[in-house]
Amino acid sequence: MTTILASISSKDLRRFGKPLVFSLMLLPAVWLTWNWWLAFGYQPNGLGFNPQETSNRFTGDWTLRFLLLSLAVTPFSKLIGSSKPLLFRRMIGLFAFFYVSLHIASYVWLDMLFDWVELWADVLKRIYITVGFTAFLLLVPLAVTSTGGWVKRLGAKRWQRLHKLVYAIGILGVIHFIMMRKGFQIEPLIYAGILAALLAFRVQKHLQKKRRVST
Repeated sequence: MTTILASISSKDLRRFGKPLVFSLMLLPAVWLTWNWWLAFGYQPNGLGFNPQETSNRFTGDWTLRFLLLSLAVTPFSKLIGSSKPLLFRRMIGLFAFFYVSLHIASYVWLDMLFDWVELWADVLKRIYITVGFTAFLLLVPLAVTSTGGWVKRLGAKRWQRLHKLVYAIGILGVIHFIMMRKGFQIEPLIYAGILAALLAFRVQKHLQKKRRVST
């Protein structure tokens, strides 16, 4: 992997790699759109007998996957000794926001039918929805301030502190997923294990940095 990345220039990664990664990350949304098109035409599709629930779960699953993937970019870069994967980190994070926006839209539109009173009552009544909605609200400022212009406005240190919220968002996202899946299931535990490994890597790097400063 390191050899392959070393042979590709950062310019080529921006020119060819980013459009390729963008297209791949858009595929789940394309699949969902196509299957809803078939459903509206009363044709066989992949949404099953409860398309609303399928849409909610599908968009939520991909939100969590891209969120964890964005958290894994830095450890992966350290592991292979190349900073080139960092070129894709912002894009992956924005796709996580894109899919969580679809997730929220699916819930508000298909489940709640834009009944804002009932929606607010649901958010307050169901703890897993409260947790998920909190994660979404925390993700909004990170998406808004993801541009280089916002880094300059906030300053690098303040921008970095703000974007460390992504770890709290990851924890809330995994908790939301675990609470939503009733009973013992392996998939939520896999996501929790991945997040735990990423957080452990972050803590280890932080402790190493503190040791270097103290010496």
